[in-house]
Amino acid sequence: MRRLLNLELQKLLLNKTSKILIFISFILPLCVILLSALKINVFGFFTMELGELGIFNFPIVWHITTFFSALFKFFFAIVVVSMIGNEYSNKTLKQNLIDGLSKKEFILSKFYVIIFFSLISTVIIFIISLVLGLIYSSYNEFHIIIQQMEFLLAYFVKLVGFFSFCLFLGVLAKRSAFALAFLLVDLILEWLILGIITWKGSYEIAQKVQNFFPLTSMSNLIKQPFQRVAMTKFPSNSDIAYDYAVHAYTVIIVICWTILFIFLSYKLLKRRDL
Repeated sequence: MRRLLNLELQKLLLNKTSKILIFISFILPLCVILLSALKINVFGFFTMELGELGIFNFPIVWHITTFFSALFKFFFAIVVVSMIGNEYSNKTLKQNLIDGLSKKEFILSKFYVIIFFSLISTVIIFIISLVLGLIYSSYNEFHIIIQQMEFLLAYFVKLVGFFSFCLFLGVLAKRSAFALAFLLVDLILEWLILGIITWKGSYEIAQKVQNFFPLTSMSNLIKQPFQRVAMTKFPSNSDIAYDYAVHAYTVIIVICWTILFIFLSYKLLKRRDL
């Protein structure tokens, strides 16, 4: 495992574009989170400090930071599809196989990188969330701090699942641009199928079916926190209540998709004439 990971990391670190995208994928969400903790002067009329609004209170801070950080996963997705695209365009895939690397090890090396960077990102978000919570939270009791830390697990699973999907699309398309285009096509198809089932049946059934689709299931891992923030400000308003929890079945669905994407990537590469 370490040998395959080191091999792939060397390729990424020697590529200037990959290094820039990796840097952006880590730094940009952190900057946004940290900037949100600053005081903002609104046209000289008043000063707004998001930290004082309670969004960095424990345990809601785990939900807030993981949701917004996950929005920037697209940058590393470009790195993932580029890993495959560059292998084909630079003929390094064929050379690696000639040098003794099996097709299984080739796919595993990419998957290990996905796990590695997803784990680093999760650890960074954990540290930032903990620091923000300790600074701004009104609740510092240990049992409150560790509540709802499952959002970190959901964040990790979401990253691994999404990047594994990108890996599969990269192997399928061979080109980075086509792989990203297929990602957009899948998103459109998921909503198109939702519309068709709603038209032919009911929205409730359509929504249950859509929850098993790749991108939708990944999105369901960490739902938007805006209604939850509103609930803390208007607890008596039942109209804005919704289920924001991380459920085991959503995690299992994404893990199943991840396994399937890695398996299909290997099968596709194994059958393909290089």
